[in-house]
Amino acid sequence: MTLAIAAAGGFLLWLAHMPLAWLLGAMLATALSAFLHVPVSLPKHARPPMTAVIGAVLGTSFSPEIFRHAAAWIVSLLGLVAFIAITGALAFVYFRRIARLDPVTAYFSAMPGGLVEMITLGSERGGDERMIALIHAARIFLVVLALPFLIEALTGFDIDRTATVSAASATVAVDDILWFLAAVIGGAVLASLLRLPARFLVGPMLASAVFHLTGLTDFELPAAALAGAQVVIGATIGCRFAGASPRIVLQAMLLSAGATFVMLLCTAAFSSVLSLAGGDCFIAYVLAYSPGGVAEMSLIALSLNVDVPFVVLHHIVRVLTVVAGASAAFRFFKQ
Repeated sequence: MTLAIAAAGGFLLWLAHMPLAWLLGAMLATALSAFLHVPVSLPKHARPPMTAVIGAVLGTSFSPEIFRHAAAWIVSLLGLVAFIAITGALAFVYFRRIARLDPVTAYFSAMPGGLVEMITLGSERGGDERMIALIHAARIFLVVLALPFLIEALTGFDIDRTATVSAASATVAVDDILWFLAAVIGGAVLASLLRLPARFLVGPMLASAVFHLTGLTDFELPAAALAGAQVVIGATIGCRFAGASPRIVLQAMLLSAGATFVMLLCTAAFSSVLSLAGGDCFIAYVLAYSPGGVAEMSLIALSLNVDVPFVVLHHIVRVLTVVAGASAAFRFFKQ
């Protein structure tokens, strides 16, 4: 039932030619259903295979030319650390002074990344686990929902409604399917063995990139398959609001909206400075610094033909930095 609701939402936005239609439509439909007490739910193991599909598609966008500015990424990554510190501090002040949350809940709600880790660390230190979870879920929801339209409005870029590198099903050969499965399964297994961060996305992406860069294959995924992956990922975001009362969900949305607005302002400011200093694409920095999910931001990058490795690397570093530094810095913010 949940997948049917999500697919219907995606199809409606696809008919309306909306950007990232299947992802956003599924997310909105399931979130609205949860708000109306429809018992939407997906098992935890539903998202990883679909994330691996997205990763394999992202790998198809790799080319030797994409790394031509790789040396300059160091400056951007250093800027990302400053960005995390500033946005985290501003969001903490917002949650303490304006939202009036307790120090522990405010701190772990303010961290821009590591949803599961922030919920775990916050609950261990006496924070409101449900509020932390809902605020982070709302942040991801709001960023994914708003960013495509903001980018279109500010830059004039037209985000394709499918946001994919895809082919018609009839043109996909058997060997393409085998290479695709090798990238998805082999990449996920290898990344798990190596304990890479975001392994279900990064492993298949790197495997697919290697296959394409070495000329072993040039497979493209059928549009229907990738749409299905986006439906599942969108549904998992919407289902995070299931079980909570509409009042609590609305409260979390409103509280998160203020912090998300602050974070996106910081994103725009850092992106403007870095793009002027380095001469690189403003949109690439926006996607790399936006406090959204790795898979979702990468899909937007793919649709805009922005450097996918650049965006993915920054989000992985962001999550690792937040998770590693959250506990260490906690004592400075709890007063």
